[in-house]
Formats: sequence, structure tokens, C-alpha cells
Amino acid sequence: MTVWPSDGIANDRSGQVVSATARELADPDWAWAAYEPDARRPWNLALAAHLYRRAGFGANWSQLQRAVAEGPQRTVDRLLRPDADVEAFNRTQDDYEDGRSVTGLRAWWLRRMIETPHPLLEKMTLFWHGFFATNGGTLKQPRLMRAHLRLLRRHALGSFASLLRNVVCDPALLLWLGADANRKGAPNEGLAHPLLEVFTVGPSECSVEDIRAVARAFTGWFVLRGQLRYLQHEHDDGPACLLGHEGNFSRDDVLDILLDHPATARRVVRRLCRWLISEQEELSEALIAPLAQSLSGDYRVAGTVETMLRSNLFFCRQSYRAKIKCPVEFAVGLVHALEGMVATAPLGEALAAQSQNLCQPPTVKGWAGGRHWINGTSLLQRHNLSLSLLEGQDPYGAALNPWAMAQRHQCATLESAARLCLQLLVQDDLPSTERESLVKESWASANNEDGATEVALRRLAHAIANLPEFQLA
Repeated sequence: MTVWPSDGIANDRSGQVVSATARELADPDWAWAAYEPDARRPWNLALAAHLYRRAGFGANWSQLQRAVAEGPQRTVDRLLRPDADVEAFNRTQDDYEDGRSVTGLRAWWLRRMIETPHPLLEKMTLFWHGFFATNGGTLKQPRLMRAHLRLLRRHALGSFASLLRNVVCDPALLLWLGADANRKGAPNEGLAHPLLEVFTVGPSECSVEDIRAVARAFTGWFVLRGQLRYLQHEHDDGPACLLGHEGNFSRDDVLDILLDHPATARRVVRRLCRWLISEQEELSEALIAPLAQSLSGDYRVAGTVETMLRSNLFFCRQSYRAKIKCPVEFAVGLVHALEGMVATAPLGEALAAQSQNLCQPPTVKGWAGGRHWINGTSLLQRHNLSLSLLEGQDPYGAALNPWAMAQRHQCATLESAARLCLQLLVQDDLPSTERESLVKESWASANNEDGATEVALRRLAHAIANLPEFQLA
């Protein structure tokens, strides 16, 4: 049995997902070509669940069954372009979204993640929330954080160039970075540092002089009463040098230079690969290059995401369960799989205690992710959160009921319901002896209680949620 996490990230133990060969992994043409199921690499429940974990927050049983029946490419089509009226859903959500406090906004966003008909859009909004990390807890006007999240969502699958141009003008980001006043006589580097080192070319590609040039180009821009204003007399229009370019730069000139620099597209692609493909190893330059070249043409994020989600590389074993779920993925995925809705205000507090406080990322670099999510304390917190979600008591009530969910899917016995839970939550990625042990222990612990079947299913779901396999996306 794989020990986790001390000796490495656990992978599936069922052989349901086929490894790529070393030759295939080194070949960009193979890696990014669309996966086509065949006898060697069949499409199955494990891969369908893998797709939904990465392109959303997991799937319920009906979604998994439909995905298995329709195949990978049709399922990716639906994730990219859902049948539902997403615009109507977003308008309704925007109308009711709580912008009176950052904690209220956090709770509303979690509800949106659970209910959305377009999970990929919310998953990418969460990605950009970590990429352009902005801490609304420092803002005195929570409505600015609400506007910031709406900006991220509006461009989440659109143009990175448009997103970047809008984000650097966003009052929430500028206030968070202390870049709300940029005078000619005292250029403010609060935005210049992350713009170069985090959002675009990266620290290895820029110098102190480049950062100063960007700060000078952004002089004249101020946030006054929550709105961005330009004061011409405060702009430094003297000559400067930026990444080998010389001129009298404006804000738009700087953004053009950064977007034209090849390191920007490479950096965005690497971040997307870590989010969607694998966080275990950095992909080679040979694999990154074709996607970076394609992205730099029009900076269309949806196209790059689509290539990744359809690819051979995405559906090989080296990418399967090769990411540790962040706390949001862990909790929202459990709620969504069990087809319930829980109070999201206490859920937001619980996730904040696990160091993922939505709307309040810790630094301008966002959350470190990966193994930083897992330690002795956080594993105990995940155990307690899943127990609280599943035990049928306050603060979440009885909304998550595995037995009721199983009955909706024609399970009439404990055995059939247990089988469904194992397939739904971990796709049977366990040795048969471990599966049998989990079911027996859950039944034995509940056998003398009222509603023993329901209690046993709750305890089984809790036990599954604490397996290494469920912690991995």
C-alpha cells in the first residue's frame, strides 16, 4: 500500500489509467494531440472523473455516467460550452451577490461554485484569483473586491491580454499593492514589481532598471474615492529603457512590450499546466514551447485550456491524481458529488482555517499550493471538515446525505450504495481488500443505531473523503 504523503504523491492503484512512455512524454506532437480512446488506453470512469476534477470541482453520478457514455471529446465540449444559459445564471448571481463584506462575498462565491452550470468558468476564476492575487480584507470598500472577482470571471476564458490590461487598472488590486498613488516625483513600484515578476515575464527576465521604468510609465495614475483617475501633470514622460526597448513609455506601451515578450506566454502556460495538468514536475521547454507560441498569437485562454483538456498528456497516468486538492476543491467537490447544498458562511470560515481564505490570498503570489496544502494539522482539519459536512448536524445540517443520494440512483441496499459511493468519490482506486474493509467498518460502527444504513453510508463517505486518493485531483 502506498504511504502518503511522506514518500510521494499517491497515484491510482487500480491500473485504470495507462502510463505514457518516455518517448511519448518527450514528444510535443503526441503530448498535445487529442486523446482518442483505444484498446490500450480506454475511456472509463476514472478518466471521466479526472476530467471533471481538473475542469471543475468534481462530478455527481449523473454527470459521470453521461461522460462515460459520450466520450472525452464531447464531454470537453460541454465543459467549455455548457448547454445551460450561463449568462442568465451569472446575472442572477450578480444581482444577489453579497458585496457588503468580504466574508459575505466569500460565502456567495462558494455557493456559486457549487451551483454553477459552468464549473470550468468558476475553476478558471479561482485560478486567476491566485494569479492576480488581491486581498480584499485590506480594502475599506468590499464592493471593490466584488468588482475585482467579476472582472476575473468576465475574462477567465477570454483574452489574457484583455485581462492583464483591465487588472492593472483595477482599484482593488492597486489599493492592495499600495499602488494607488503614483507621482512624477516619486514613482511607485508597488505595481511594477508584481507586474514584471509575477504577472508577465518573471524575475529572471527583468532587472531593477526595468522595474523603475515601469513605475515611471505608470506615473499619473491614482485611485481616488475608489475610482481610477489619470492626472496628466503627474506623468513622467522622460525617456526610459524597458527590456531592451527605449522610448517615452505610457502604461499601454509597457503592456504592449510585456505581452510581446515570449517569456510572458511561457509563464502563463506553465501556470496553466500546473493548474490543469500536473504540479509534480515542471514540463520541459519542448512541451511548453508550442502552447506558448500559440497563446502569444492572440492570448486566447480558452484555446490553450481546450488543448490541455483534450490532450494525450492530460489523460495519461503521469497526470492522473498528480495534484493535491486545495481546500476549496476538497470541500466543494464533496458537496457537489453528494448533490447537496450547505451553509457556505461556516464553510468559508473552515476553509480560511485551512489557509485558503477566499478573497484574502496571503501574498501577491497567491497560494503556494501543492504540498503546502498538506501537513499534520491540515489533514486533521480536512478530517474534521468532512466529518462536520457528513454527520448531519450543525452547522451544515443533513443536506449531504449519501444514502438519499444513492437511493436517487436506484440503490436499494447498503452494498449497492457503498459500491456507488466508492465509484463516485474515488472510482474504485483501491485494492479490493481495502474497499471491503471500509464498508465492513462503517457498517459495524452503525449496526446498532437507528437508521443504521444512513449512518453507515455517512461514515463510509467520511472514511473515503479522508483517503489519500480523495485528497488528490
